Amino acid sequence: MSTNIFVGNLSFSTTNDTLRSAFESFGEVTSANVITDRDTGRSRGFGFVEMASAEAANTAIEELDGSEIDGRRVNVNEARQRR
Repeated sequence: MSTNIFVGNLSFSTTNDTLRSAFESFGEVTSANVITDRDTGRSRGFGFVEMASAEAANTAIEELDGSEIDGRRVNVNEARQRR
């Protein structure tokens, strides 16, 4: 079962590919999406990464939380379900 990961405090220049490559060293990335503003198309500063295995996702969360991606210290944790 895949695990969805929330990544916050992203640089506005971070792309889906940059996000994917940051997580790929920990395991298979099913998807990586930087969330953009519907009207302007500009990044909203957060995104989601889906990983194929829970073990890989947990390792990625532990290793990447507080690390830098594109010069910004990011917050990484398991995504909560929408209500």
